[in-house]
Amino acid sequence: MWVDDWAPRAACRDEQPDQLFVRGAEQNKAKQVCSGCAVRTECLAEALDNQIEWGVWGGMTERERRALLRRRPSASWRKVLKDARDREGVPAI
Repeated sequence: MWVDDWAPRAACRDEQPDQLFVRGAEQNKAKQVCSGCAVRTECLAEALDNQIEWGVWGGMTERERRALLRRRPSASWRKVLKDARDREGVPAI
């Protein structure tokens, strides 16, 4: 099931924003916060569809997101990720 109002359910909701908007090796720590998040896919779709350039979103760094955007620049990432989740029955990350 896709969650439209995902932010209140995010694993990072109680984290300090400075911990999610980091560079280099610190990004791995930020990505760990996302690892068990129930709304990770929704968060990632939000970042991709809005081309958010900074921070870790949905368990992906800005570099990782840019790579996806280059592969499918005109994609609706919400649709891509939701369809994948529906097909597989699991998060599409």
